[in-house]
Amino acid sequence: MKREEQLTHTHAAILQAAREQFLSQGYQATSTRDIAKEVGITQPALYHHFSDKEVIFLEVIKTVGAEIRTGLTQVNDRLATEENPDPVDALVQITEVLTAVHPRDVFTVIHSSFKYLKPENKRQLGMVFGQDYVGPLQHFFELGIVTLRPQLAPQDAASFYLTSLSPLFNTFHHVGPADASQHDQTVALIRLILFGVAVKK
Repeated sequence: MKREEQLTHTHAAILQAAREQFLSQGYQATSTRDIAKEVGITQPALYHHFSDKEVIFLEVIKTVGAEIRTGLTQVNDRLATEENPDPVDALVQITEVLTAVHPRDVFTVIHSSFKYLKPENKRQLGMVFGQDYVGPLQHFFELGIVTLRPQLAPQDAASFYLTSLSPLFNTFHHVGPADASQHDQTVALIRLILFGVAVKK
């Protein structure tokens, strides 16, 4: 393999290893040493490709965010052509785009990194979060499939929804029967998000 091809291969391998570790462990719990070890290179060799951990993290989240935006946009476009789609089923479809990519609560993964990042990287990460996650989710709530409470803005609905997904990503805070499938847990949580815990009298 030529040197240029080897460098390209190593660069991609670093990003793939970093993606797996950042998304499952978070920013703080992932080290460049661990990433380098996974790839089978030294830490100095890793720094030949990326100047620091922040740069790798930002590159990973940009890539993942673009995938999420594409997936959410596809679901939104499909739902927009359906006649009277079911609100629960529609939001389950949206949720399963997120859970297919993120093994951990995306809101926590992104926002827990903010206190460790340089201001410029924090701004870029905030833009990715707004553009690739909140934006398409806001559009979903603008479709009118879910009837929002009066004066509740679609952007606020999108933010609330995102911060309510944590039970899907851990076993400690579980929704539904212990033996429920991932899909059934998602349905149960979406029903809670949309309709709450009480019966209206």
